Amino acid sequence: MKAAVVRAFGEPLVIEERPDPEPGPGQVRIRVEASGLCHTDIHAARGDWPVKPNPPFVPGHEGVGLVEALGDGVTHLALGQRVAAPWLGKTCGRCEYCLSGWETLCEQQINTGYGCDGGYAEKMLAWADFTQPVPQGISALEAAPLTCAGVTTYKALKVADVRPTQLVAISGVGGLGHLAVQYAKIAGAQVAAIDVTDEKLELAAELGADLVIDARKHDVGEVLQRHGGAHAAIALAVNEAAFSTAYAGLLRRGGKLVMVAMPAHGTIQVPIFGTVLNGTSVIGSIVGTRQDLAEVFQIHAAGRTRVIYETRTLASVNESMDDVLRGDIKARIVFDMAAGR
Repeated sequence: MKAAVVRAFGEPLVIEERPDPEPGPGQVRIRVEASGLCHTDIHAARGDWPVKPNPPFVPGHEGVGLVEALGDGVTHLALGQRVAAPWLGKTCGRCEYCLSGWETLCEQQINTGYGCDGGYAEKMLAWADFTQPVPQGISALEAAPLTCAGVTTYKALKVADVRPTQLVAISGVGGLGHLAVQYAKIAGAQVAAIDVTDEKLELAAELGADLVIDARKHDVGEVLQRHGGAHAAIALAVNEAAFSTAYAGLLRRGGKLVMVAMPAHGTIQVPIFGTVLNGTSVIGSIVGTRQDLAEVFQIHAAGRTRVIYETRTLASVNESMDDVLRGDIKARIVFDMAAGR
């Protein structure tokens, strides 16, 4: 099988021929049909974060495909069934976080494409209990972005406790942001979409954003304060300055800044007086649980969301990462594993 491999941090990925992996107990082998390119994959390939993967490894945590082989003990999945392999590859299942509905905080978790090989390959292994069946009617190409971009923004809006009529600011309209706009509208919120790219701002308007704010031309905080300020700001732009702007100017009293994107070495300053006086909050939100992903797929199967993506071959992986870093991609890149075979 072919796989795109990180052999050293900061170097181009290498397309290699590897033997088909054999599933161990509790695992399945998936013949990958599609795999989305998330900014996290770029962070992984560059070794950006304090906790680093161990090269060589195969990135990718939006892998979707057909179950090809079952490991011992796997009885709830069937050969030929379409499944998704998300970031949350495996947890301990016993700690307080796993037992209280916060399995994404498990300290023993293994992350797909980071702590184990991921979906930038024609075939991959996954723990069966953490794969997500893809409902009928959802293509692999659509399911791939939902597997991370979808569940991550869906969970962030849950963490923000978004309610009908509230004003929600989506900072960064791209692979994650275009889905966040839709989930906020489904929740009944008024949505302000913020970006610096004409194409992405137009996309946000097309998807139902009530306010579209070009941060190149307008003081975003001033615009939002004319509407009373945001009840929640979802920070999705991989830009440290965007986080500070979101906290300093976008929120109303009692508002919440939910941090999702993770710029390398990013920090923000939180003023104690203003935070206490205004009752504002800064919250981190990390992907979503298996139940969250199941809900994301159910919403999409009901026809309530659109996934905007462009397909490429796995051979274009390095060029594709460069395009994401330049901000040249409208929403999501999905590697079509059938293309180029």
